[in-house]
Amino acid sequence: MGFFQHFFDKFSGQEQPSEGEPYAVGIPYESTDSPVENDMPSSFELLDEETVDSHLRIARYSDFYLTDAVRPSYDLQVIPREAYRHDTFRDEKAGCKIPVLMISASSEKLFDLFLDLLNPLGDHVDVVLETSHAGCGGAGETAKREHIDLPVLKSIFCEYEQTLMHDGCLGIAVLNPAIPLEVQFDEHKLLIVYGQSLEPFEHILQQYGIESDQQVQFITEGEHVHASQEEYADRFELLRNHLGIEQSLDIYR
Repeated sequence: MGFFQHFFDKFSGQEQPSEGEPYAVGIPYESTDSPVENDMPSSFELLDEETVDSHLRIARYSDFYLTDAVRPSYDLQVIPREAYRHDTFRDEKAGCKIPVLMISASSEKLFDLFLDLLNPLGDHVDVVLETSHAGCGGAGETAKREHIDLPVLKSIFCEYEQTLMHDGCLGIAVLNPAIPLEVQFDEHKLLIVYGQSLEPFEHILQQYGIESDQQVQFITEGEHVHASQEEYADRFELLRNHLGIEQSLDIYR
């Protein structure tokens, strides 16, 4: 069974994927600024299996390489590219606005960049894992470990690099609530930084040759497809145990 068939079987809930094979789910028009429009037609809807399967296997757009975790729509509503932009997160509960950096990096530098972006957080951090393997791309479970040495956390992340990079149902947040600063490596494999002082993070981005562009669009701002494998769900449990997290949490934030 091809990648295409798993995409539609998983989406319709008809079949669970076979062990070791990829599965995916389409999230139409997911955006941080507006609700998901589930009634919008999919760009994949009228295409044959071979055409969709071919599209989902494309990992390079110009000089930008995607991980295996996510693919854009067939009609390329958003063409993936490397850049970062400034944004704002509005915390309604606290009644404040938090500056944000949204970052898209090519896969060959993505993991190292993620590790380096953790340095401004300090020597001791909290880590939150989020998984949506029960419904890839949707809401899922979270698990949190407080007060872990950053070098230890980085070492653990390196052991799970393959899973962190290519699992489209796994996201990570690393934070220091005392500062406060937070770095997210989300399930779309975008990097998101929250904090009042973002200059140290921008300096790191410049070292990696990633430029600021307020006009850049991210893969989340158009129809896209998440992909994962059953083995990644097992690896999530191993990672959770490795971090010393005994059980998942229902609510984070």
